[in-house]
Amino acid sequence: MEFIIKIGQFLLSLSLLIVLHELGHFIPAKAFKTRVEKFYLFFDVKYSLFKKKIGETVYGIGWLPLGGYVKISGMIDESMDTEQMAQEPQPWEFRSKPAWQRLIIMLGGVFVNFLLALIIYIVASFAYGDSDISATSIKDGFLIENQILKDIGFKTGDKIVKIDGEAIEFESDIRKNIIGAKNVTISRDGAQQTIDLPVDFLGQLSSSKDRSLFDLRQPFIVKQVLDTSLNKSVDLKKGDIFKTINGQPAQYFDQIQPILEANKGQSVSAVLLRDNSTIERTLKVDNNAKLDIQTITSVKTLEDLGYLKIIRKEYSFTESFGVGLNKFTGQISSYFGQLKAIFNPKTGAYKGVGGFKAIYDIFPDTWSWPAFWSLTAFLSIMLGVLNLLPIPALDGGHVMFLLYEIISGRKPSEKFLEKAQMVGFFILIALVLFANGNDIVKAIFN
Repeated sequence: MEFIIKIGQFLLSLSLLIVLHELGHFIPAKAFKTRVEKFYLFFDVKYSLFKKKIGETVYGIGWLPLGGYVKISGMIDESMDTEQMAQEPQPWEFRSKPAWQRLIIMLGGVFVNFLLALIIYIVASFAYGDSDISATSIKDGFLIENQILKDIGFKTGDKIVKIDGEAIEFESDIRKNIIGAKNVTISRDGAQQTIDLPVDFLGQLSSSKDRSLFDLRQPFIVKQVLDTSLNKSVDLKKGDIFKTINGQPAQYFDQIQPILEANKGQSVSAVLLRDNSTIERTLKVDNNAKLDIQTITSVKTLEDLGYLKIIRKEYSFTESFGVGLNKFTGQISSYFGQLKAIFNPKTGAYKGVGGFKAIYDIFPDTWSWPAFWSLTAFLSIMLGVLNLLPIPALDGGHVMFLLYEIISGRKPSEKFLEKAQMVGFFILIALVLFANGNDIVKAIFN
């Protein structure tokens, strides 16, 4: 069921983005009386799942879900229709239109991607508001399990105060701002110190089996004792909170586990908090270092017990425009920062580049409309930025040659554009193979 939910969100988001991106090319093409021969969701290699001709355009759904396309007459694109290009230009063809019209047609897909993301951020801000964990409210710091972070100097219990000198307000800011960061200021035992991140920090994370960063520490709060537990007859109630075991601090999972490992097959004395009073219980640890007690892990419960504070904000319709715009510009800035890190070999960030599997993985295994729209907005920005890269075969490659034509007054020859398109196509295939190859390598070795 979890797979169905994840793949459903993945395909719905991908289909929405592809159709709207191609619509961004289709609408200005039709407005400038340019013939559009095909409008396809997914690629129709050899055959289509569905197709229907309406007017001069064939609308269809292909079987290969790697993207989509519109085929515009008289345009040198991935179809490499050299037969059509060898004929005399017709007034309804792309190549016969003024450069400024061709430029608008080529920028239409990216424009729609950015507009869609902006609209989603505005509407979602109004409909759902915002909720995030106050970074300063997190009691007893973060859980640090990744050995890479430990080697750099982080320890469980550290509180994140600043990243590159910028104060961290919310817990979600940490993962977003640490990409490409040079240092992190932490608070440890009441004193602040700065930890420098290595240049290849992102590369190390990408190569590691453990990609965890700064996780919330989970207090040990009893939900129920399992029927198979050696402690099923012990008087434990839902909501009991562990404080110590054998006199050692045992409030969090990370504190309890080493104690249990050291007491396999033995009995331990535990002090718990129940309704603001302490109780003491003798518990048995099995040979697998387990108590077989199911625990409560909801963030809402942690907030109710004072372990953290969730900041909730609701916005009026007018306020949502400013909030949505800030989210939009912030996400674009963040993604350009990621691309900068990826194209810098010293960072090793290219090791973390992923393909369709990586995109599939970011969707939650439970259906959440706020999460779906947030991820769709992010992917729309990602698609828009990637399409702007000046690589022939991408929109950005066509735009690059069109800008050259507008500025110089000289149009590149069709032979040159055909060769550039072939080079760009192979570059694009190489990038797709690299990204999805990374997914395969991670799946096998991690």
